[in-house]
Amino acid sequence: MSFLTLLLVSLGVSADAFAVALGKGLQMRRLRARDALAVAATFGLFQGLMPVVGWLLGTGLREYVVEVDHWVAFGLLSLIGGKMVWEAWHSDDEDPAGDGPVPLAELLVLGVATSIDALAVGISLAFLDVDIVLAAVAIGAVTFVVSLAGVLLGHRAGVRFRGPAEVVGGLVLIAIGVRILLDHLGVW
Repeated sequence: MSFLTLLLVSLGVSADAFAVALGKGLQMRRLRARDALAVAATFGLFQGLMPVVGWLLGTGLREYVVEVDHWVAFGLLSLIGGKMVWEAWHSDDEDPAGDGPVPLAELLVLGVATSIDALAVGISLAFLDVDIVLAAVAIGAVTFVVSLAGVLLGHRAGVRFRGPAEVVGGLVLIAIGVRILLDHLGVW
């Protein structure tokens, strides 16, 4: 696999992380470097580790992972997206919920949800002559940069359009989950 192909794969699997990072940026009332870096580092770490896990699983467990990965991603993204929509409609401007750090549990759930496709990529990489360490580092690094950009862009838009932007961000997460589900079910 050429470096250009690896870069394109990295960009492809980081698209969901970008969308979710954009949503997290929309929720942040104040942008703190540590919060933006926490989101980007979590997504980059999960996206970098999941191909290794998939590669290790190889062909032996492929049929089991492929049968449920879309349902897991759909469920997690729908729950987080629904929570964002609910909070947008049920929070007032006095609520400091967006002022604190991003909760670790939420980051971990989002990290898993956005990296399910990277797990599947790792399984397919097991069939190719690929340096899995190089692939994992490339995918993780690209996802880190893309996610950091998503948080920054989301925050910038969220300062002006907080309520509607949170609803849109939540709906985007739900839409990503539905797209993943429909794609794996062969409908899309």
